[in-house]
Amino acid sequence: MALPAIEEIKAKIEAAIPGASVTVIQNGSPSAQHSLLLDHAHAPAVAKFLRDHAELRLDYCTLVTGVDWPDTETSEKIKVKKLVKAADGTESEQEVDEVRKTKVPGYLEAVYHLFSMEKKHGPVVIRLRTANRTDDTHVPSLTPIWRGAEFQEREAFDLYGIVFDGHPDLRRILMWEGFKDFPMRKDYVPPPDEIPDVAAQAAGQESHA
Repeated sequence: MALPAIEEIKAKIEAAIPGASVTVIQNGSPSAQHSLLLDHAHAPAVAKFLRDHAELRLDYCTLVTGVDWPDTETSEKIKVKKLVKAADGTESEQEVDEVRKTKVPGYLEAVYHLFSMEKKHGPVVIRLRTANRTDDTHVPSLTPIWRGAEFQEREAFDLYGIVFDGHPDLRRILMWEGFKDFPMRKDYVPPPDEIPDVAAQAAGQESHA
């Protein structure tokens, strides 16, 4: 049986799990690989449903990755009334164009690619989104549903700063303990190169010989 369309999978989830918020994220590229954005409260239940549903049986998580969406700014042209001074010094109220800028807070995403080894279909892509990029970067861990996500969630934690609540062993996997930043963030600034100049040191030692 072929994998149902993403909208049909969304409908199945909402019918099976009351209160679950599922949003289809459209992908306009030629691949048209649309995805499902899940709310935090119901994400573990949705994941279990996707794994265990007789038609879907998405039993294998092949990939977990992070995405950094920095703060953005939108511009909107609006009409406002202002006093405008004429050449003769008189003022009159006129309607003029004004550009209003709005800051849109950024966020982080954990993206999971799911396949069915039993049904031999996939992928279905699901997303979990943090509240922001600063003080609330938590999402629920899906490692209890797909054990193969364990190290990959750790990598997203290490490199992006996504905190996976309920992960069995959430700690850095590539960077060392005590490292303070997240190298895959788009605003990451690498520290200065502190590797000593071996050639210069050798030349200095020879001069003192």
